[in-house]
Amino acid sequence: MVRKENLDADDVADASSRDASRRVRSRLSLLALCILVGGSGILHFAVPGPYRRIVPAPLRAQAAAVVAVSGICEIICAALLAVPRTRRLGATATAALFVAVFPANLQMALDSLHTDGPLSPSIVAIIWLRLPLQLPLILWALRFRCARQTSPAVVRAPSA
Repeated sequence: MVRKENLDADDVADASSRDASRRVRSRLSLLALCILVGGSGILHFAVPGPYRRIVPAPLRAQAAAVVAVSGICEIICAALLAVPRTRRLGATATAALFVAVFPANLQMALDSLHTDGPLSPSIVAIIWLRLPLQLPLILWALRFRCARQTSPAVVRAPSA
């Protein structure tokens, strides 16, 4: 009987440890998404040229405004994701943002085929392989719609 109680306590400890490990991984994943989205938003203002070049043709006349608005949206999405009370909205907005920027990624891929400057085949391949990666990014963002976590910057050690 004592042995069974010890096994049960060990099972509880293992489950608790796995749960704590899962929470830490989830928080780190959230932090990574916030950094990716927020960092990209900041780059829209720090280095706008590459973003302006990939604005789809019908919007090129307003490329500067499109890049500024998309940068602001990315920063707002990252902030919404970082705050537990707004995380669900932030996750949905981030997924929508990933859908909205897909035309720019497609434009970049199309432009890579008709560039004046030399692009290495590996760069062209990376540009084209980026297109299907939009779906995992969308799913990554949506993963945080239902998750209940603390702030991504706070990664607590599991309690004993």
